Amino acid sequence: MDFRPTEEQELLRRTVREFAETEIRPHVREWDEAQHFSADLMPKLAALGLLGIQYPEQYGGAGMSAIDYCICIEELARVDPAIALSVAAHNGLCASHIFLFGSDAQRTQFLGPLARGEKLGAWGLTESTSGSDAASMRTTATRAPGGWALNGSKTFITHGRICDVIVVMAVTDRTAGRKGVSAFIVERGNPGLSPGKKEDKLGMRASDTSEVLFDNCVIPADRMVGDEGQGFVNTMQVLDAGRIGIAALAVGLAQGAYEAALRYARERKSFGKPIADFQAIQWKLADAATKIEAARLLTYRAAYLKGRGGGRTTLESSMAKLYASEIAVKVADDCVQIHGGYGFVKDYPAEKYFRDVKLTTIGEGTSEVQRLVIARQLLSA
Repeated sequence: MDFRPTEEQELLRRTVREFAETEIRPHVREWDEAQHFSADLMPKLAALGLLGIQYPEQYGGAGMSAIDYCICIEELARVDPAIALSVAAHNGLCASHIFLFGSDAQRTQFLGPLARGEKLGAWGLTESTSGSDAASMRTTATRAPGGWALNGSKTFITHGRICDVIVVMAVTDRTAGRKGVSAFIVERGNPGLSPGKKEDKLGMRASDTSEVLFDNCVIPADRMVGDEGQGFVNTMQVLDAGRIGIAALAVGLAQGAYEAALRYARERKSFGKPIADFQAIQWKLADAATKIEAARLLTYRAAYLKGRGGGRTTLESSMAKLYASEIAVKVADDCVQIHGGYGFVKDYPAEKYFRDVKLTTIGEGTSEVQRLVIARQLLSA
């Protein structure tokens, strides 16, 4: 087993880190307060291949590996987790669903523009009454002349108000339970599609989150992604990979919070010396560094297995997402504690990491759901 990054991966990390420091860090507070995802950032992300990280060059993607994807998300989250969340949702949910289960024609028509940054993607699964219980969704798709008519709503959708393309799950056969859910591609401007309420969030505020409404939204028959009735099964496969992305985001966020705490501990003096000289602070830093490295290795292991192919990574993805998100919460909490009063004000980055981090234990399956998934995998082995 060789845990050393390749020269290409080291270069990738340096490149994305430099990009995040120069193009994102100066605007972090501004975008957070304005709850604004800057459209000007799209072509810059695309130029680095960050909007089509894992997709083949024939579709305009960068053709990187699953571990490369983790490195990219990490480095963005280290500076601004909200931007990393948008990139992860675009890549790991919308584009991923089309790449994994779409037809050749759908990949050519939709994946190419998504990977090149010409269009922004969203993915619609969650509803107000069906979050973790995704199989109980109410949004329906019924046959209509020439295609399907969608009715219902989705909530907590990243890029819900600003997306160009959304992959949405809807019930096509209520009597079939989980086997009665199908997936569809809907484009902005399609009659019957409209944005709903924009959420005023605790954290990740620069990443747009809102409702998406469907009112007799008629789409062509060729917009179904995958086979009819396989939408829920395919969704679970998308989430296997998506959870690796959220794990990487949590690792990057924790790294950023740890570095902020370390920097402050070296600069802040109390009783005539830097607070980094006190054992209580040293232990917090030591625990944070150790846990971050453990989470990173769990995440890379899941990504490595995904990249190899040949089977699902449900267990490994859920373990990585659970552990990385929960240690990130602890690291962000300790970052605020080390900053003391300054951790409670917006002049320092600690409070934003603290606000942003909580979503990692909720999005793409709560910690409780991850434990349920892990336990079922272990008991069925």
